[in-house]
Amino acid sequence: MKRPTPLSLAALSALLFSHPAIAQDPPTEGEQEPQQSSEAEANVDLGLLRVTGNVLYSDQINALKTPTPIRDVPQSLTIVTDEQIRLRGFDSIGDIVDYTPGVNNTQGEGHRDAIVFRGVRSTADFFIDGMRDDVQYYRPLYNLEQVEILRGPNALLFGRGGTGGILNRVTKKGVFGEDFTEVRGSIDSFGAYGAQLDSNFGGHDRVAFRINAMYESLNNHRDFYDGERIGFNPTARIELSDRSLLDLSYEYLDHERFIDRGIPTGSDGRPVEAFEDIVFADPEQNLATLDAHLFRAALQHEFSAYLKGNLSAFYGEYDKYYGNVYVSGYDQANSPDVVTLDGYIDDVERKNLIVSGNLIGQFFTGSIEHTLIAGVEVIDTSSNQDRFDTFWSTTQDDNEIFSIARPINLRNNVGINAFGQPTVNDYSAVLADDTRVDIDVFSAYLQNEIQLNEKLDLILGARFDSFDIDVFNVPADERRSRKDEEISPRAGLIFKPWEEISFYASYSESFLPRSGEQYANINGDNNQLDPNTFSNLEAGIKWDFNQGMSFTAAIFEIEQSSPQVADNDPETLDVIDSEITGFEAQIKGQVNDRWYLSAGYSYLDGEQVDRGGDTGLRPRELPEHSFSIWNQLAITENFGIGIGLTYQDETFIDNGNTAVLPSYTRVDAAAYYRVSDQLDLQLNIENLTDELYFPNAHATHQATVGAPLNARLTANYRF
Repeated sequence: MKRPTPLSLAALSALLFSHPAIAQDPPTEGEQEPQQSSEAEANVDLGLLRVTGNVLYSDQINALKTPTPIRDVPQSLTIVTDEQIRLRGFDSIGDIVDYTPGVNNTQGEGHRDAIVFRGVRSTADFFIDGMRDDVQYYRPLYNLEQVEILRGPNALLFGRGGTGGILNRVTKKGVFGEDFTEVRGSIDSFGAYGAQLDSNFGGHDRVAFRINAMYESLNNHRDFYDGERIGFNPTARIELSDRSLLDLSYEYLDHERFIDRGIPTGSDGRPVEAFEDIVFADPEQNLATLDAHLFRAALQHEFSAYLKGNLSAFYGEYDKYYGNVYVSGYDQANSPDVVTLDGYIDDVERKNLIVSGNLIGQFFTGSIEHTLIAGVEVIDTSSNQDRFDTFWSTTQDDNEIFSIARPINLRNNVGINAFGQPTVNDYSAVLADDTRVDIDVFSAYLQNEIQLNEKLDLILGARFDSFDIDVFNVPADERRSRKDEEISPRAGLIFKPWEEISFYASYSESFLPRSGEQYANINGDNNQLDPNTFSNLEAGIKWDFNQGMSFTAAIFEIEQSSPQVADNDPETLDVIDSEITGFEAQIKGQVNDRWYLSAGYSYLDGEQVDRGGDTGLRPRELPEHSFSIWNQLAITENFGIGIGLTYQDETFIDNGNTAVLPSYTRVDAAAYYRVSDQLDLQLNIENLTDELYFPNAHATHQATVGAPLNARLTANYRF
């Protein structure tokens, strides 16, 4: 792919989100609609600016404002608040993605969040309070203020990666002057149950403590599936002075779950529906565990009414184990009753230290107003990982053939193969990978939001990244290193013919080093190759209308080169070049006092390319049409219902376009009842029509079986 030429100076991203018309929750009974601040008010003072890492956002609790409303941001983005997460019954990142235009889920091998942002699959473009959170695991929602999904390359704010988009989780902070506790308990029709605690101690005017905690016992519709998740997150907020604010946080995560990589596809290239109840796994060995300790600190200081600063630090220790057996081959035409199983176990120990600082200033040159953001970021990462393949005593390699049955005749590494022979798997026999990785990153970025007049804004910015990686391959006793230095520009133009509407156009770039998202290696020729670069052209409209409603739409074109799972070997990656164009639209807000609506649509078209141009193949996991809608209706003061659906067009599972995930429509519903001022009851129903569907996959013979009709009952008690 032809690499885009970097601009010497270019632009900003979707940095400043805070406009109430988009970020707000549906107002509760008797609550007043938030009023939009005028441009004159924004020009007087920056207000108390919340800056966490590289991300600015509106604090939903204290109604803090940033200088720029969301309609002045030249990029597609979606914000999902804590209240929306609770009312919609979301309990995973994947649930949120299902109802977000322009993005869809991929399987993630059953042990991690994995999102396809505008056709780009990612397991590492995740952030927490603006800090990189790139370890592969399922991220909980129990302690979140909001989730922010930005589409398009995002290197200006977030550095490497972010090629199709990023997802940032904003955590809850202490609230001054309030004491409250909310306890939430839930149980579902599969037998899973859980509890959450959110308790704030803010009796002091300048000090507030908050504790968020969770426990989940996991279960679902598939055999052998179980597990548990524990999360504990105490925080402290301290107002050091009238101009300084300090946030401190510690989070502990302990997750364990059974691994299910789905079912194979048949001769027609589609998942074999007859296998919907079969789990192709070792019930004792398919397991993922995570033990993590995360420390966060953020210091904000107001130097003057027009100059603010922020210093943030993040340290995370992650200990991850992943073991699995999965279907690597199935020939329905010639051998319909047997499958080939492969597998591996994988250990990752990662330590991330991130320090970033930002200065945000507002000033005038003549009649032109500037909002200038300058920042630096330093990252020190160590990542040690090893992998052992399956090794079967009968075949003396990593593949063995088993008869298709429920269950597969394999348990705790001992089984009977398809020929009736006893076989034993030895995970210690074949070391596939053992690497020690050290990464040092230095970044500096600058953006200027220039208000040329009341109707026209120009946004210019660029980021410099120095990415230095050293990889020690233990089995080969070989050390390789590489240093990449890249400039990632961005430019945006915003036209506002009226106060409530804006049109924008933007250009942005991003890059990904050859070591990939998870720093696997730079062996072979990889340490001689430049990073993959990505470019994005986008134009759109943002319209706040009818006080509580907003409409956004965008068209875009992306050129990208990204690692994809190889068709013939799910353990390896191929670099696939593609060109993707698309359209997104979203409408959300309070239609009237009783009706809240959120709807989104996306159209994605793409082609794989090489040096000769179009190959005639479509990128994998790129649905042409996707649609979602959610309606929330207040029937009485104390009773309400919700109804919605999500539709995804058929997609290719593989880059060769031989395997297909069929299109599906899933209908979801909810009912809410306020028993008292302290107690709410909530019933969420998923897949109301009990449709058999396959929402995502990892490789040709690993298609996820969607959950049938199921329900979750939740009680929320506040005191």
